[in-house]
Amino acid sequence: MKFVTFQTPSSRQSAGWLQGHDLVIDMNAVSRGFLPGSIQEFLTEHERYLSYIHEMNLFEEGDMGVYRLSEVRLSSPLPRPVSIRDFYAFEEHVKTARQKRGLDVISEWYQFPVFYFTNHLAVKGPEEKIEVPPGCQALDYELEIACVIGKEGRDIPASEAEEYIFGYCIMNDWSARDLQREEMKVGLGPAKGKDFATSLGPYLVSKEELHPYKTGDRYDLKMTAAVNGKVISKGNLKDIYYPFSEMIERASSGVTLYPGEVIGSGTVGTGCILELGEEVHRYLRPGDEVELTIEGLGLLKNKIAAKSR
Repeated sequence: MKFVTFQTPSSRQSAGWLQGHDLVIDMNAVSRGFLPGSIQEFLTEHERYLSYIHEMNLFEEGDMGVYRLSEVRLSSPLPRPVSIRDFYAFEEHVKTARQKRGLDVISEWYQFPVFYFTNHLAVKGPEEKIEVPPGCQALDYELEIACVIGKEGRDIPASEAEEYIFGYCIMNDWSARDLQREEMKVGLGPAKGKDFATSLGPYLVSKEELHPYKTGDRYDLKMTAAVNGKVISKGNLKDIYYPFSEMIERASSGVTLYPGEVIGSGTVGTGCILELGEEVHRYLRPGDEVELTIEGLGLLKNKIAAKSR
């Protein structure tokens, strides 16, 4: 299933799922209040709620709480995640990004997956404008996939991590490269180079729907990024060095994970301008439109906002 958060024609924020390609089902409305009004609330008891949904009949246009996709505006499926941990899990990206700075991959990278916490209160959804942070002259996108935790757990072994994942979505970890470069010299961060925006969406896709793409502990999902309609990044999730099971094992070590926490993969190989180089594409400017596409997960589009006068 594809779960969504959306604005109704009356500007009310609701949550639900897609039925087919063009119907959006308001879960709270069609269940007459039994199902919650947000994806976050849904995740806390999703097994019970899913059983209820599976017993429902298909809906038709005109039914209460049923909208055409063209009638609503999609938001991030999780507008305010509990947290966002972003990992650094694709070897090609790590190698190339460090080579750009004249550095080799340090041996510790191969010993355990590493992550940083980003600002879970600065999440953007599809079609939302992204503002250039103050002082930034090198705005970049990052083509990533994220999993969303659906079950509370602590010290989760990789062999059991799959049962703690509810689903997946596209993630764009926007980066102010010049700000990031300066602050990382201090040995702490990233902070202001990252905390202004993270895009998630357009849907939260249940892991069951991605089963046909599964190969071992990875997924064979094509990933692309386009700027102003031109594809400049191409990768595949199956090439990830650390699968999500190992990321979850690391994240939950000595710490409890809760439903609604987001875990990002880090950038796929070739998945950002920093890695490609400005000879391939300049850094982003106001008016640019960035489209991230991942097989099975849809398309996440954002435009860089014009600078205010």
